[in-house]
Amino acid sequence: MTADSDDSAAELRYALFRLTRRLRSARALDAMSDAQLATLGALRVHGRRTLSGLAEHEHVTAPTMSATVNGLAELGLVVRVPDEHDRRRVYVELTPQGESVVIETIRKRNRLLADLIDAQQFDDDELAVLDAASALLKRMADA
Repeated sequence: MTADSDDSAAELRYALFRLTRRLRSARALDAMSDAQLATLGALRVHGRRTLSGLAEHEHVTAPTMSATVNGLAELGLVVRVPDEHDRRRVYVELTPQGESVVIETIRKRNRLLADLIDAQQFDDDELAVLDAASALLKRMADA
């Protein structure tokens, strides 16, 4: 890393931290934690998963994921489904209500971000920079 990239990294980290914090405040259910929303999102994108598969995906321990899933199950947002061939294996699956929570949270966050962009009254060149930055950030996130 060079001094320039260190400075860029620090500025980018701070901007992303503040923006992400604002976006996280928009959710369908105020009582839900970020971990619970992330778990619902993972189930929506990847379909049903085992508890250990979810824990690995979310980079948490199995007991932590078990507590997260228990809370989601109590809210009726996920169900546990036994494997048809191996009754010892149990999958966690999103319920229709859980799907609705994810969709509504995405809608609220997209609306908040769109409102923030609109409030800045960016010109076409600035909007193009945002589009380019989005592509670069996605590439970094996927690396």
